[in-house]
Amino acid sequence: MGAIYLVRHGQASFGSADYDQLSDVGAEQSKVVGNELRRRGVEFTEVRCGTMVRQHDTASAAGFDAVADERWNEYDFIDVLRGHGAELPEPVDPRGFQAALDEALLAWIAAADGSACMEPWTSFADRVNSAFDELAEGLPKGGSALVFTSGGVIGALAARAIGDQPGRFTALHRVTCNAGITKLVTGRSGLTLLAFNEHAHFEAEHRSLLTYR
Repeated sequence: MGAIYLVRHGQASFGSADYDQLSDVGAEQSKVVGNELRRRGVEFTEVRCGTMVRQHDTASAAGFDAVADERWNEYDFIDVLRGHGAELPEPVDPRGFQAALDEALLAWIAAADGSACMEPWTSFADRVNSAFDELAEGLPKGGSALVFTSGGVIGALAARAIGDQPGRFTALHRVTCNAGITKLVTGRSGLTLLAFNEHAHFEAEHRSLLTYR
């Protein structure tokens, strides 16, 4: 049985001209989750991240040297919003943004290959599944891998483990916190979601660092 730990990137720069940058809070979250992973004493035989700046920088700030693979990248949320008719409120606030995104995601999934987006839901799910399966198949018996990725990727893989990837995706994706930890295991019984969105490392002295956007 192999274990794959998925870590969502630290807080990015929501509302700025370049979202794909860690905020100061995001950098601190990354250090805290790195310390938490080391506290657990897990030896990771493989460490991966997407090619997005926020994913790579989270891995680096956490103290890990990750191999980049674009299959771990997030979907293009701007493309999904534009492709499925959701209008963002002005000014854009986190709550209004989340409501608009949820609506667009449901339409994106329902459209499947017929979506007008550059990457339909089916293509996104296929690339995420292939990245996960390849990593899992390459793990030695009892080995563990670590991936720094994004909330959509984590939501898709958690939903797959539950058994309803398109149906459960949006609800799981919505609640992923920055620098939260999800653990999936693979074995004879298939794929199992062992832990989802763990964030006890952002309680007590670090409670001010818990963010979702």
